[in-house]
Amino acid sequence: MLQIAVCDDNIEELSNMVQLIDLYRTSKNFNCQYAVFTNGFELVSVLEKGKRFDIYCLDIIMPGFTGIDVAKEIRGFDKTAPILFFTSSPEYALESYSVKAINYILKPISKEKLFFTFDELLEQIKAKKDENAIIVKSSEGIQKILISNLVFAEVIGRNVLYHMHSGKIIECTEAFSSVCDNLVKHGCFIRPHRSYLVNMQYVDTIQNHQITLQTLSFVPVAQGRAKEMKAQYLNYQMEGE
Repeated sequence: MLQIAVCDDNIEELSNMVQLIDLYRTSKNFNCQYAVFTNGFELVSVLEKGKRFDIYCLDIIMPGFTGIDVAKEIRGFDKTAPILFFTSSPEYALESYSVKAINYILKPISKEKLFFTFDELLEQIKAKKDENAIIVKSSEGIQKILISNLVFAEVIGRNVLYHMHSGKIIECTEAFSSVCDNLVKHGCFIRPHRSYLVNMQYVDTIQNHQITLQTLSFVPVAQGRAKEMKAQYLNYQMEGE
């Protein structure tokens, strides 16, 4: 089920967006949930508490904290989630590319505009999920793990444990070296300890002896590796800007 954030300071526009999303959900049998925010501060506050959305629909012209400002904050937490700008002014179109917005749509938002945009977006999300995933054989059978949902992996004895954002742990029996080879190809993983591999999308802080994750989990950092981990994380952040 996809999670959608809708942010607009204009209550009428916000209501219209919600009605159109509901209409799309019903007519397309689209499985989603949405949360509405009347300003960017509310949305960012929720993100800081660890909540994540699969799609962000943002108005640009909002007092105090514009949609562009909100998008920059989102990119600090999530570098890949689709951001859609819905706005009454075309003057910010160029700036929207700086935060890797997937689309920029002028108001008023009609059924045709929203349906066309969401059709395209969902096709892209499906293709991306198929690409950014690994297949593992666990005690429950063959499973697909989305990279975006994998917080960290660890090895205990001969078992590899995949810790998911939902809190679920998928346990497999496989060589951890092979796991590392498969995951590092995705460009968002670091190995702070021989028994752990961490998704940098979920890193909160890196200290000398441990990494704190946004899920409030802790992963040890091997002695002398903190400097290297901080450098790799900084490079990862810089590449996403």
